[in-house]
Amino acid sequence: MAVMPLFLLVAGSAAVAGVARRTPVPAPLLLVTVGLAAAYIPGIPDYTLDPHIVLPLVLPPLLHTAALDSSYLGLRANLRPVALLSVGYVLFATFVVGYAAYLVIPGLPLTAALVLGAVVAPPDAVAATAIARKLGLPHRITTILQGESLFNDATAITAYKVLVAAAIGAGATWGDGAEKFAVASLGGIGIGIVLMVPLHWLRVRLRESALLENTLSLLIPFVAYAAAEQLHASGVLAVVVVGLYLGHRSWQVDFETRLQEDAVWKMVSFILESAVFALIGLQLPVVVRGLGEFSATQALGYAAVMFVVVVLSRFVWVFPATYLPRMLSARIRTREPDTNWTAPVIVGWAGMRGVVSLAIAFSIPSALHGDGSFPARNLVLFLTFTTVIATLVIQGLTLPPLIRALRLPGRDAQAETLAEAQAQNEASRAAEERLEELLQDPRNALPGPLVDRLRSVMERRRNSVWERLGAVNEVTGESADETYRRLAREMIDAERRVFVQLRDIRRIDDEMLRTLLRRLDLEEATAYRESAT
Repeated sequence: MAVMPLFLLVAGSAAVAGVARRTPVPAPLLLVTVGLAAAYIPGIPDYTLDPHIVLPLVLPPLLHTAALDSSYLGLRANLRPVALLSVGYVLFATFVVGYAAYLVIPGLPLTAALVLGAVVAPPDAVAATAIARKLGLPHRITTILQGESLFNDATAITAYKVLVAAAIGAGATWGDGAEKFAVASLGGIGIGIVLMVPLHWLRVRLRESALLENTLSLLIPFVAYAAAEQLHASGVLAVVVVGLYLGHRSWQVDFETRLQEDAVWKMVSFILESAVFALIGLQLPVVVRGLGEFSATQALGYAAVMFVVVVLSRFVWVFPATYLPRMLSARIRTREPDTNWTAPVIVGWAGMRGVVSLAIAFSIPSALHGDGSFPARNLVLFLTFTTVIATLVIQGLTLPPLIRALRLPGRDAQAETLAEAQAQNEASRAAEERLEELLQDPRNALPGPLVDRLRSVMERRRNSVWERLGAVNEVTGESADETYRRLAREMIDAERRVFVQLRDIRRIDDEMLRTLLRRLDLEEATAYRESAT
């Protein structure tokens, strides 16, 4: 892809994503819609989705970002439902959708139909988890959706490789396929486990250089993915395992590294996600031109059938996977919270497909080992495209009103704040004890005002969470703590303006200005993060 079209894609998608934040429409849906419309604007260049770019260069950082933000403990507690969705459902959907395509599309070989099933099997939960968090769904549903999206790509990609080998006549048997699947899965997890400890050790040892740590952080997902793929293992699983471990241990790295890393990965994720969803819409001319012998009416009819099968197959899997284990195991009934029918309905309807499906579809080889081309390759591309678009638009737009209509119990904000306050109280008590212990040492002698300042900062941190449980200001709707933070930020703004004025009249130089502004920036970042909790 040339530099100018790439620049237009990134800049345009970022602008649309920015506009989406001011509308009730989720950014992925608006990006796809704008991409569809822009595909036929005169002068817009053709954008061809290259799987050799998306899979090794776009997928690893997106997976790494999601893994860093995921809860290792939450995923471990929900390992059964996550595994049933990310492995069981993907394999189930591969065969159900593939067999349906085999029955519906005349002349389509079963092996080629199963390739289509593997391509459209993995949901991309970026939009679903964003909606779940925005609407305050229970943590467990959000964790399950996020966990599914972390691991299901590995299942789908591995199944695709096995099935495409059979489709092109590479001589793969079902036994070979099962062996390849096991090697790729276990190998990816094993490589991730091998890499995660030394990578974390290196991050901790680079404590004095936040720039070096963040440079390493940017390289980690590509290193993990490339190492696993080089050994014919699952690069997706290697990236996820490393990301989960580093996220779980992130408290051990320097605070400056965490601040920079959080900002850097949010920017990378925003740019890549925006460009990827816009790129989905921009594929329309490419897939329509390739239909060849199939008429538009035929192709759209097949697309409607595939969409219905994809949606129904998820519900057929989700409801038994939710209730059968509870019926068969007393241990599961004891360990896991009760659930009603509304939760599996949300999980079932949140099966939106994304760019991974398109990237896999575009990687389908054009030719067989013998003479001839891959059966109905262009139709497979078209059906993948329509399935992705239909699930994103139809399910994505209806998911928020469905959640509201079902009235799922949201997160208990009062209980969460109370738990936070209790945790902060225990931590503050430990900090007080440590301070008193340190002050006994003559080497730690401080003037009285500075000691009082340490104690007051600690006291304010302890009280701030409790104050959020109190009454709100009748005029502004703010708690006393929120008003305190707002006023603190206004004071910081006033200081910042004075520093700039002093620089402008040359009473201080730019180097000193940057030092003073950085100090204020850290204080403001602290105030912002506290107010966002």
